[in-house]
Amino acid sequence: MSPTPSTTSTAPTAPTAHRIGVLGMGTYLPRSRRTNEDIAGDVGVTADWITERTGVHTRHVAAPGEAASDLAAAAVRAAVAAAGIDIDQLDLLILATSTPDELGPSTACRVQALTGARNAVALDVSAACSGWLFAARVARDWLAGDPCTRYAAVVGVEAYSKFIDPADRGTAVLFADGAAASVLGPVADDGGFADFRLGSDGTGAHHVLIPAGGSRAPASPGTLAGRRHHIHMDGRAVRDFITEIFPRVVDESLARNRLRLRDIDVFITHQPNPVLLRRLGDRIGIARERLVIVGGEVGNIGAASAPYALAGAAARGLLTPGSRVLIAAFGAGVTWGSALLTWTGASVIRLGPTRPARTVPLSSPLPSSHPAPAVQRSTS
Repeated sequence: MSPTPSTTSTAPTAPTAHRIGVLGMGTYLPRSRRTNEDIAGDVGVTADWITERTGVHTRHVAAPGEAASDLAAAAVRAAVAAAGIDIDQLDLLILATSTPDELGPSTACRVQALTGARNAVALDVSAACSGWLFAARVARDWLAGDPCTRYAAVVGVEAYSKFIDPADRGTAVLFADGAAASVLGPVADDGGFADFRLGSDGTGAHHVLIPAGGSRAPASPGTLAGRRHHIHMDGRAVRDFITEIFPRVVDESLARNRLRLRDIDVFITHQPNPVLLRRLGDRIGIARERLVIVGGEVGNIGAASAPYALAGAAARGLLTPGSRVLIAAFGAGVTWGSALLTWTGASVIRLGPTRPARTVPLSSPLPSSHPAPAVQRSTS
């Protein structure tokens, strides 16, 4: 699959009125986890087979009573607290997901209600695993162009476990649940986002999708019997797309900004498959210590992957004020994008399980309790 160059860019257009960057970040992972040992039997392979081919070791799974909005609301609250503002200071709340609570209204409106962000305009962006980057572009332009809008929450979230066929090896070993949010706002003139480039090629839409449940194939006994409400993925086509697009967006971003690989302090990407990412990073020439890979600990959490990796890099001390970050994303649609971000220092609050949760097979029921999460705070 060769993506056509349907792209949008902010460079080399006139500079915005003021620079917009990251003021705080928050992440949330559900309590229950599934390891490779838990799911190997359902998909007919060994735990070692999964590790060797994907690099994923564990996945967090939402409880039966947890929806995407619940995960996102926790991450947004954490990001707002990390940014040191009150929730009612949010002027904008943009949510990116492929697994909304309902087809309508927007899941962002659900999160607005859950968090009490009563002054925020709330809307969803649908760009699959590229969604957080697309949403960040919308928020950056909105904040830069409207002097009455100061703070935006941008959150990526997925509850993929609700849409996984436990016997489908191609998806069950990769996809998981989680949320990551950022608060964007004004930063110093030498910081924040400096460049975006986004792209789409709708001729590849059939490679990853949930075929039924929308207006083309409404729910019916036939769609249920055909298991068409689960994620369907052509793994080979997706691999070929990532293999082509990841190096391309890196090369184009560097060329547009007259930079070299060594000028980038940290590379943040979508996290589809850690083994594939490391292989491509080596091929591109990215030093391994500069390519952030978190998929091993959380799996593919879709629109939450890139911001979760960014938050993880900050929490691990990889980012300091002035660090130059290249963000690359790619997902279903197909969609892709890149951005440059100069880190200006931001706190990160990560919410996770209070203790190791019972791990269970994918086909087994999960506990519905929601224990208070552990809190990890870091500042960079």
